[in-house]
Amino acid sequence: MVQTAFDASERRAWAGQADAYAAGFAKLCAYPVPKLLEAAGVREGVRVLDVGTGTGTAAALACERAAKVTAVDAEPDMVSRAALAAPQADVRLAALPHLPFSDDAFDATVGNFVLNHVGQPRQALAELRRVTRTGGRVAVTIWAAPAAAGQTLLGRAVQAAGVTRPTHLPALAAEDDFPRTEQGLVTLLEAAGLTDVVCDTVTWDHQTTPEEWWSGPAAGVATIGQIVTSQHPEVIDEIKHHFEALRAEFTGPDGALSLPHAALIAHGQA
Repeated sequence: MVQTAFDASERRAWAGQADAYAAGFAKLCAYPVPKLLEAAGVREGVRVLDVGTGTGTAAALACERAAKVTAVDAEPDMVSRAALAAPQADVRLAALPHLPFSDDAFDATVGNFVLNHVGQPRQALAELRRVTRTGGRVAVTIWAAPAAAGQTLLGRAVQAAGVTRPTHLPALAAEDDFPRTEQGLVTLLEAAGLTDVVCDTVTWDHQTTPEEWWSGPAAGVATIGQIVTSQHPEVIDEIKHHFEALRAEFTGPDGALSLPHAALIAHGQA
């Protein structure tokens, strides 16, 4: 299996983080799932593969639609949680860009934000197309760029503390990256051989609490969490101080946060 430095970093970052992810960021990532399943045509009897299932949100909703669901994730703890969330699904340990399925094995394939976590997005999409039958649907989500204001809150706190991305967290290689725009994602899907590609931007205000939103980075979840937890304790305290100050613009009278987010949903025909 080909694994880039970015892939290896992602494996380390997500190891053992299923519970912390479920307690915070998983709720954010769940928002576009119904639209994702609609885009893929997931309904009763459809053989659907959910790649990068995480805690199993998409797999569980696909099961509720009476689809025949298979789900995979690269992190064993995520697989365990997804199996509990979607007991009717066949949940396995597997990672892009090589999946343990034959050609044309599924009618629909979905990946909710999985492309944000692979080192070779083009190869990953080509693999999703391979396992999807001719005429089937592939649908994916990614975070849009530039990011919406709510999505940048934690990053702004890190920046305000003078913290930069550590060298042990490699960014996606330039030759593997792509514009995180509607056209950029359409071009990526078309390069993977998908046709009739459509991409839409979905926006929403994520409702959470300051405690919940800080809990993810404090536990080391995702890249932002890896950046935070790699700092000395006094620097982490400074980042949190800036977070407390910056969150005021998103805080309602009840103290809850309303954080604007934007994602791209693209789908095409295999």
